[in-house]
Amino acid sequence: MNEEIELIRGSGNIFRDFGHANAEIEHLRAVLAAEIIGTLDARGLSTRGAEAETGTPAADFSRIRRAKLDRFSIERLMGILARLGRKVEISVSVHPQAA
Repeated sequence: MNEEIELIRGSGNIFRDFGHANAEIEHLRAVLAAEIIGTLDARGLSTRGAEAETGTPAADFSRIRRAKLDRFSIERLMGILARLGRKVEISVSVHPQAA
């Protein structure tokens, strides 16, 4: 029962580590969703409370909490954060793709 476990250091982007085609976009969506969830939790907002405050449907907040993010664009998530009173700053760096 003393099996060797191979430890592999991740890249910091689990979507890239698992070979997703749009890994950078999925990662950014996940980061923005985590910020939305953190803001809701910090303010004690339910999905209905968040809907009342932002005008964003409660079902959207429910999807975000369940990490069902395929329906959300980066811009939409940023807009939700803005309506929650959060400012989003994104820095872009362009590098050659690894072959």
